[in-house]
Amino acid sequence: MPDMCVNQISSRICCLILLLLTLYACNQTANNVKDQEKQNQNSKSLTESFLLRRGKLITSLELPGELIAYQQVDIYAKTNSFVKKVLVDVGAQVQTGQLLVTLEAPEISSQLQGANSRLSAQEAIFRASNSSYHRLFETSKTPGTISKNDLEQALARKSADSAQLMANRSAYKEVKDQLSYLSIHAPFSGVISSRNINPGAFVGPGGKSSELPLFSLEQQDKLRLVISIPEQYTGQLAPKVDVSFSIKALPGKKFHARIVRLAGSLDKKLRAERIEMDVYNQEKLLLPGMYADVTIPVSNAIPTFIVPASALFSSTEGNYVLTVTDHKIHRIAVNRGNENAGFTEVYGKLTDKDTLVLHATDEMHESSTVQTKLIEIKRDTVRVKL
Repeated sequence: MPDMCVNQISSRICCLILLLLTLYACNQTANNVKDQEKQNQNSKSLTESFLLRRGKLITSLELPGELIAYQQVDIYAKTNSFVKKVLVDVGAQVQTGQLLVTLEAPEISSQLQGANSRLSAQEAIFRASNSSYHRLFETSKTPGTISKNDLEQALARKSADSAQLMANRSAYKEVKDQLSYLSIHAPFSGVISSRNINPGAFVGPGGKSSELPLFSLEQQDKLRLVISIPEQYTGQLAPKVDVSFSIKALPGKKFHARIVRLAGSLDKKLRAERIEMDVYNQEKLLLPGMYADVTIPVSNAIPTFIVPASALFSSTEGNYVLTVTDHKIHRIAVNRGNENAGFTEVYGKLTDKDTLVLHATDEMHESSTVQTKLIEIKRDTVRVKL
């Protein structure tokens, strides 16, 4: 009987110990939870901030562009004539100096024969006057044989005949040049893009078709990619920068070019600068007149302040960032620059290593007190599209 009582007492003591241990564990857990919540509240009360630094924000500007022939010319007839033979047609690939069309003008041939006859006659007259002068000059060496007046008149006739000979030679050359205009050659290698004549047509300055060119010739193995850059980005361009572009007619293909020419002035209507890129088109996939979607990398030449977009807020008065000095908030008015991938260029009364609030809002008032927690912001070069 006593043994039974001892066992019961021992069992009750064990239960009591277990109960006390359970209560202690629950109390510790509750304390830990309260401590954790207190730490979280303290952490939330800290305002995240970062150090302001300079950098370059490289962005990609997308603009429409146009492909044009590297060289393009409309070919006209210089003299009134009839088309004799057309040697090329639309789409023909021609080389520099290749004969394109022959014209005929019988009156020019007659004029050339007349100019040649007058030149031959004048040459004979000059030879006679020149020979006469030299005979008189040799004879005048004997005193008293030839008067000085006769010698001077002979020299004058020789000079006049020489001047007339030069005039006839020029007239002959002029008519001969007009005759050469009846054969029209390609000024450079390219493709005939239009033809507006047929054999027998009357062409030239006085012809009915004088407003239309005989042919249009374009160089297509090398093209110009032309775009207009808005004024605000003109200071962020540099020559010899590689660009990429795509053509709607050729989906899935990417082409590349390099900026080689900048106009150096703004178009008065568009307020934009014209820039050109050379595009090599050996495969003839691209055609003059195609529109292109061009992607151009732009960046400021001088490093600027770059902040996360969350550090910038707008109000009715403008754009602001918040700096923290001695745990006091100060509003700084800024101007926006390029904005990409969550980063923004800002310009204002800022200095290197200013401490800025990472998540700025209009509710944060001037000179309010905050406790900050410094956050490291990655400022790697950003390449994104506008």
